[in-house]
Amino acid sequence: MSTQPFDRDPAAWSVGELASWLAGAPPSCGPVRLLSIDGHAGSGKTTLSAQLSTLLGGAPVLHLDDLSRHQELFDWTERLGDQVIRPLSRGRTARYQVYDWVHRHAIHSAELPPAPAVLIEGVGAGRRALRPHLCAVLWLDLPRETAWERGLRRDGEELADFWSEWTAEERAHFADDPTLPYARYLVRQSEGDFQVLPGPAHPLQSVRTRP
Repeated sequence: MSTQPFDRDPAAWSVGELASWLAGAPPSCGPVRLLSIDGHAGSGKTTLSAQLSTLLGGAPVLHLDDLSRHQELFDWTERLGDQVIRPLSRGRTARYQVYDWVHRHAIHSAELPPAPAVLIEGVGAGRRALRPHLCAVLWLDLPRETAWERGLRRDGEELADFWSEWTAEERAHFADDPTLPYARYLVRQSEGDFQVLPGPAHPLQSVRTRP
């Protein structure tokens, strides 16, 4: 699908229209169209990635929770580059270690094939080290306090101490390496549906702000 109607009309896209755009976008990581889905913890990234994957015929999804660690909540960039980005950029299947958050160690390896579209979802998926390899960054547009409250309700009070540690680390991460200014699309959720709008880095925004 051409991007021209969206560039002329600020009305929201559906997730289906976003999937059509991604299917026609130029590859960004070797033969792969690599899309990041970023936002605060609890903002709906996993749900959105599942919908997009289905609409794209089962596009592989890398959940950054599988790559992160208790001791390295955001220090996974080198591991992602070595195990995922480098092989995908060469058209090869990526293999990475999946972390078990209950037993606190890697439990098995997983594979990520160099499909036409691959999705990376998780807090920090749009960080600066990854952006050169991405065809676009999506940002789940939900205030952090709202997202965190939703995430804590989902995980239960037994994880309240972890959430306290997590939110402090997340604040520090986005203060040093913000994703929102580089998001091509903002995604908002309402009554179970997602709407996709031009983000701060969308070409349409530069046209609007041009003197």
